[in-house]
Amino acid sequence: MSLFSELGLAEAICKAVAAEGYESPTPIQAQAIPHIISGRDLLGIAQTGTGKTAAFALPTLHRLAANKVKPQPKTTRALILTPTRELAVQVSDCFATYGKHLGLRRATIFGGVGMVPQIRAVANGVDLLVATPGRLLDLVTRGDLRLDAVEVLILDEADRMLDMGFIHDVKKIVAKVPARRQTLFLSATMPAAVTDLASSMLNSPAKVEITPQATTVERIAQSVMFVSREDKRQLLIDVLSDKAVGRAIVFARTKHGANRLAEQLEKSGVAAEAIHGNKSQGARQRALSEFQAGRVRALVATDIAARGIDVDGVTHVINFELPNEPESYVHRIGRTARAGAEGKAVSFCELEELTYLKAIEKAIRQHVPVDATHAYHAEDIASRFKGGGPLPKPPKRGGGGAGQQQQRPRQQDGKPQQGKPVGAKPKAAPHGQGAGKPPGKSQNRRRRFGGGARSQAA
Repeated sequence: MSLFSELGLAEAICKAVAAEGYESPTPIQAQAIPHIISGRDLLGIAQTGTGKTAAFALPTLHRLAANKVKPQPKTTRALILTPTRELAVQVSDCFATYGKHLGLRRATIFGGVGMVPQIRAVANGVDLLVATPGRLLDLVTRGDLRLDAVEVLILDEADRMLDMGFIHDVKKIVAKVPARRQTLFLSATMPAAVTDLASSMLNSPAKVEITPQATTVERIAQSVMFVSREDKRQLLIDVLSDKAVGRAIVFARTKHGANRLAEQLEKSGVAAEAIHGNKSQGARQRALSEFQAGRVRALVATDIAARGIDVDGVTHVINFELPNEPESYVHRIGRTARAGAEGKAVSFCELEELTYLKAIEKAIRQHVPVDATHAYHAEDIASRFKGGGPLPKPPKRGGGGAGQQQQRPRQQDGKPQQGKPVGAKPKAAPHGQGAGKPPGKSQNRRRRFGGGARSQAA
């Protein structure tokens, strides 16, 4: 199918999609939407940037609008679970944009903000509820929310949900929703634990797989720079001094390291902000807004915080510290080359990170080209990687170039946590996930939805 109008969606939804300038669905949208409209469970395997949010949002809106009933107090008809509050806001934003002609009520709840406004938001019942697991269970335990009226259960970014330690919370939630429901299960990768969870939740699902596990974005030009630990910060300043680096996300392994990097960049004349789990929700949203608007050129992020970042026009991803999980590398570099654009991923590698680099190359099934042209090239480290001797043992989980001990990460709900392919062509697929629109006022306005302070019409 080549047009949204051919997918069987309600006219009001097609009208909203067209108003955003989109005509043709991405592959996951074209394949998934008919299955979801027919009422089947779905197992969708696709990385961010493929259009998966609209792939489940559009048919869910269609279902709710086709059978419009007034939600009972303290209930929701559709429940969407996301791993982070940024992603919760983004997903709610998508429902708001494409359901604007339907008159549905929605709310968004997550940790890190006051609970009372969120309790009020669901008090009269909502059609759509986007939530992070910890805060959702808080409201259920208090008796402020019931899950016995859920018709559609959607688990978005399931692999990250499990990485962050939410598997027990998810299982508790699944046990509280009706057995007779439609379940949509979305994940970028399918490790054994995710496969087991999907099997326990889904009933004869349709399977839509767009991207093989652990592949890299074809349009991303990758490179690695071998550098000693003490030279990393100056190398970062040199890389960012290149005018070709228009908008960059810099990855650090720890919250403290992210803060220090942002401060160092600011002192060097590079407008930068840090974003991580210890930042308040308001501070994180402000940093994202400044980054989207172009007033901040470098956003220094940890893996957990960056998961919800969906910003078009990111020219570079810079791995100041390599991740100790190869899958995180794939997710990191997927922040660039979105919406059909080109992008670059630059990784700094010190001696103790050679093992991480080797694991990354094995996972992506290719060698990352070496850039030895920079002023801080460490040939001794490069030759060690090429076979000049045994690789050193990697630093302890969370250690590395920042030189500080890893803090035990906490998810935004206060729960413990653990450790793209190319999007659509311009004016082809809706909203963010592969959408072909540059970041403008309308996009930024949609992404600034405050989330859960009150129930709102979708």
